[in-house]
Amino acid sequence: MRQPTIRRRIAVTGITALIMALLLIRLPVSAEPQPEVSDDIHSVLETSLSVVEIDKEIGRIQEEKQALLLSMADKEQQLAEQQEKIESKREQAGSVLRAYYMGERDFLFTALLSANSLSDLFQIIDYADILITHDKHTLNGYAQQYEKMKEGYEQLKERQIALGSLEERLQTQRSRVLALEQQLDEQLEGRSDAERLRLMIGELTSFWETEGLKEVKQYFSELSKAMQKLPSWIQDNKTFLEIEGFNYTLRVPQDDLNAFLREQNEMFERFAFTFEDGKVTATGKSDNLEISITGSYTVQVEPANGIIFHVEELLFNGFKLPDTTRNSLEEEFDLGFYPGLIISFLEAKSVEIKDGELIVKLSLSL
Repeated sequence: MRQPTIRRRIAVTGITALIMALLLIRLPVSAEPQPEVSDDIHSVLETSLSVVEIDKEIGRIQEEKQALLLSMADKEQQLAEQQEKIESKREQAGSVLRAYYMGERDFLFTALLSANSLSDLFQIIDYADILITHDKHTLNGYAQQYEKMKEGYEQLKERQIALGSLEERLQTQRSRVLALEQQLDEQLEGRSDAERLRLMIGELTSFWETEGLKEVKQYFSELSKAMQKLPSWIQDNKTFLEIEGFNYTLRVPQDDLNAFLREQNEMFERFAFTFEDGKVTATGKSDNLEISITGSYTVQVEPANGIIFHVEELLFNGFKLPDTTRNSLEEEFDLGFYPGLIISFLEAKSVEIKDGELIVKLSLSL
């Protein structure tokens, strides 16, 4: 009989687990190095953390899918109502077109030609204008309803495509979780310390969800706020901006960026950026937590020109978190830099990390 999945094992927390964990070798949650955690145990714990985080992504996708299904149901209802409206408009438009096609409006021109006086002529013109205006209004009403319904079907089609994409994402993440759970089962199978590892998994999961994730989000939130203030800081420190004709080069040394961050928030006293080998690494420590964020910048053209930070690796107390966590944080917190906020007519052309500096090539936007 197959053992319970790792997700159910992770649920083994509470007083009993904590007491047993104290009696056994506990998972270190301190930011200090812990050599007693071997590579194979580290791998097991890292995999378990990925299971937890990918499970969250599955939950997010399911919520997004449900919201999309409700949206599609509303759109289908709207289209059904529009269909009823357009039927009557279609009949009216058909009557108008038949009238012109069958010559039923020819009497207007005959009446105009047979007017006996200027007064009669003006009366006929007024009548013709009223009739033609009504016919035009009828035809325009049908055309507008038709275009509205056509647009509605296009929107529904787009949402159906989006739903298909969500289904693919959901299936992919479910497959990943199943594979990771199988991997964990195999890693734990036959180990004499399997129960101790399950307790360590529970403790790591609990610590991550109650403290770790909150702390990571706090760092991202404060970094995002600081990046919004970076353009005005550069305006006050124009030595970072080199001008050569219509070309500009922005050079921000890592030490100056760290000094800027520490001016924004005291939490960055325990946090530092390093620029090396084309990558940006930001590392921070607190009493029982250490995070490391590594990534790179790329130039973005739309929807706003700027350099956008992409998280390529995220470590929590030495444990690598999966891409789903990195992507979620990228979506929630904008760590980008927008040159147009320094000078409105500037736009980024290239970005590189070199010799401890963030170098952004800028030019005039035409």
